[in-house]
Amino acid sequence: MAKDKLEKTNALRLLDRKKVPYRAYTYPCEEFTDGEEVARLLGLPPGDVCKTLVTLGKSGGHYVFVLPVDRELDRKKAAALVGEKSLEMLPVKDLLAVTGYIRGGCTALGMKKQFPTVVDQSVRDKDVIYVSGGRRGLQLALAPGDLVRAAGAAWGDVSYLG
Repeated sequence: MAKDKLEKTNALRLLDRKKVPYRAYTYPCEEFTDGEEVARLLGLPPGDVCKTLVTLGKSGGHYVFVLPVDRELDRKKAAALVGEKSLEMLPVKDLLAVTGYIRGGCTALGMKKQFPTVVDQSVRDKDVIYVSGGRRGLQLALAPGDLVRAAGAAWGDVSYLG
């Protein structure tokens, strides 16, 4: 029987090009599934699975934040960190046009454009974290520092336990 070949996404192509080690995990997913459910499906602790949030600053700039699914974005801290007066979540209807990704498949890796990106410091000391691979049903396991380097991100204290 032939081995299934993983369909490459922009995120996978970026990691391959930068020679960043990762493991890909697939799971059945036809529609949006929240991160806590993804963690359950993969048998992972929610603190190891990260969500990617795209925001819009008061100035009109876009900012990307990566944080564990069991935490919430502290928009006040996040805004101060990126030099904005305030941040709002990007409307879901605008996500594909802005990032090239759909809800449930959005990742800081390989977006249409490089936006300022912050990875929450709560995952900094973990050996491995899991992020979307650029489509629903695809998660990538990689070292947090590798995510920061590959995404051109910075570390920051931008979350609180929800």
